[in-house]
Amino acid sequence: MARIGLLLLLSLCGIAPVSAHEIHSGGFMSGFNHPVLGFDHLLAMLSVGMLSTQLGGRAIWTVPLAFVVFMLFGGILGLYAVAVPFVEIGIALSVLLLGLAIAFDRQIPLLFAMTFVGVFAIFHGHAHGAEIPELASPVLYALGFLFGTAVIHLGGVMIGLGMQKITGQRNLMRVTGAAIAAMGGYLLAGL
Repeated sequence: MARIGLLLLLSLCGIAPVSAHEIHSGGFMSGFNHPVLGFDHLLAMLSVGMLSTQLGGRAIWTVPLAFVVFMLFGGILGLYAVAVPFVEIGIALSVLLLGLAIAFDRQIPLLFAMTFVGVFAIFHGHAHGAEIPELASPVLYALGFLFGTAVIHLGGVMIGLGMQKITGQRNLMRVTGAAIAAMGGYLLAGL
């Protein structure tokens, strides 16, 4: 399983950044695919899962859960056209800063970690919530997006746990975090 996770992560390095913010129709599967096909979202959500494994204990489930809850809140804000400034910058910053958090590998308080990912989740949710009114099945799309996000978080947890088993230490995870941060910097520079 650790090898599969490592292969998945390495394959991400070859994916060209794409915009996940141009979907105009869909239901459950469209919502599910949205975070997977959006390079920025995929990296951020994998990072949340990986960060939670670094923190360990209850963080493995509470940090990703906080992301999902705050993303839903952001989605509701977007659905009702409540303005959130700098959404795309917030999304790119989430990739950069989550990658740095993994790279620096510091134990941070659980509540801080949940708040940290929650702030970024609002930007991710808002971007998608603003699109829901244009979709054919907004409820199914939202359910698909939430489920897709949870699956990606689970993938990040599995990658994180697998990396810790491969090395017996945290160096591989830290290097991966640095690579994710570099990709976040690239995304930010492209805005």
